[in-house]
Amino acid sequence: MKNPIFYRIVQLVGFIVGARVLVTLLLTFALYVSIFFLFNQEESLRQFAFDFRIHGIVFCTVLSILAGGIINQFYDREKDQLAKPFRSRVQSFLKQKYFLYAYLLLNVVSLGIAGLISWRVLVFFLIYQFMMWFYSHKLSKILIVNNFTFVALTLYPFFGMLVYYRTFSLKVFMMAAFLFIMLLLIDIIKDMLTKRVDFIFGYRTLPNFFGDQVSRNIVFFLLATAFGVSLVIAEWLGIRRILGWYFLGALPLFVTAVFLLKDGKRKSKFIVLNIFRLWIFAGILAMLADGIMMKY
Repeated sequence: MKNPIFYRIVQLVGFIVGARVLVTLLLTFALYVSIFFLFNQEESLRQFAFDFRIHGIVFCTVLSILAGGIINQFYDREKDQLAKPFRSRVQSFLKQKYFLYAYLLLNVVSLGIAGLISWRVLVFFLIYQFMMWFYSHKLSKILIVNNFTFVALTLYPFFGMLVYYRTFSLKVFMMAAFLFIMLLLIDIIKDMLTKRVDFIFGYRTLPNFFGDQVSRNIVFFLLATAFGVSLVIAEWLGIRRILGWYFLGALPLFVTAVFLLKDGKRKSKFIVLNIFRLWIFAGILAMLADGIMMKY
């Protein structure tokens, strides 16, 4: 006989995994750090804390990202059974219809709050939610478009905040370019790891269309580009800034990635993928520390 408490806990874990709650929390943290220390140049911490309009927009973003994670796993569930068997097993404790109910509820609540803020915010999230559905439904299987759309949707909330605060500068643009390249690298390497499964289910990715060698060359070109961008940013910021050291630290990171990817082993690709993910998280922490030092 099933233990009802244990079964409910497993169902909750399955929903958390399916909705990619941990990824959403990381993006929320990154969004708050970016808003206060990069985009917001005038408000004090007290003003920012009581700016309920901003908190409402961030909350709408969180709900939309959770909904996006749910619809993405709904369309990828067959592929994930081969590529991510453990995650699929955990998710199987909750029926797909409940994921869809949650998807609809999260989107409706998000749009309701957005509508209360302003019609512009409502339109912003309507576009965001439609594009996340369209990416999962169609664009994720189209060569090259899938990679660029994935990165664009990841950065979409940050672009919204950039427009909201009208913080347009070459420095912010270069930082956005660096993050764009890093996310693109992560997505391509992820495709290299799931090459065979993607081919079986009709996902046209760089590795299964051009092969591993061409994909590696593209990755090496992107690494060189990212390093050039990081050097420019580091020179602007200077070595007295924590962020300056962060961008200088990209050199040994990228050199290590090149040596690991040259052998073509699956384990090496997996290590590089997680190194890049950790480096982005380190960048969020570096921005937080740098922002605290500059403001206080």
